[in-house]
Amino acid sequence: MTNLSRLLQYRELLYMLTWRDVRVRYKQSIMGLMWAILMPMLIVGAGALVRYAMAEYSGSKVTGADMASVMVRAVVWAFFVSAIRFGTGSLVTNSALVSKIAFPKEVFPIASVFSSLFDFAVSAAVVLLVLLAFGMVFSIEALLAIPLLIVMVMQALGLAMLLSSMNLFFRDVKYIVEIFLTYAIFFTPVLFPAKMLGRWEFYMLLNPIAPLLEGISDVLVEHRVPSWHWMAYSAVSAIVLMSVGYWVFKQLEAKFAERI
Repeated sequence: MTNLSRLLQYRELLYMLTWRDVRVRYKQSIMGLMWAILMPMLIVGAGALVRYAMAEYSGSKVTGADMASVMVRAVVWAFFVSAIRFGTGSLVTNSALVSKIAFPKEVFPIASVFSSLFDFAVSAAVVLLVLLAFGMVFSIEALLAIPLLIVMVMQALGLAMLLSSMNLFFRDVKYIVEIFLTYAIFFTPVLFPAKMLGRWEFYMLLNPIAPLLEGISDVLVEHRVPSWHWMAYSAVSAIVLMSVGYWVFKQLEAKFAERI
């Protein structure tokens, strides 16, 4: 509680670092905010190819709801990947500040996740406008997307703190994370729903991110309440991950300066 209270005292610094990360990311960029839209759209394109290939093989048709689901999942997955990628390298990137100034160092991975939320807000707004233009309607179930996204952010924060502290001691962690993020999409229901795996659906949903992607797609596209036991599983996983990540981070924090 003392650590959390001290972190709250530096909330203005957290805001400044978050906004700095956003500005640096787009400074002298030709495409500007279009970069926030590019990655989700690439995932949507890959998802479209996969869904059409599956439909051609099975003799079924790809519906508008199928493509809407891919778009929603792609935007959320792009946020998670960006948050983990920038969060992992946040301490190394800010090594000068880590070694010279005394303040809660967890502001760096937290700021990285929050700056990725800015990208997510931009891309999500574009996707929602596209879906509305194609006749998508919202229902009361769509409000459930908010707590689901909060759980997603909690998981990203936990991983960012854990991986950023480990990366400071073992610099090859960031390369392992990059490889993992590259192939994780094939073990996560981003390009297709988990139910397409049939009896293997259960094992796909053991990935704590998977029920959240399924749930967000359910409430926004299918207009139905997601499976509560899987949502509870993801929420508990997020709490455990945040607790472990924060504990490890604070245990190693005293040695950060000498490992820079």
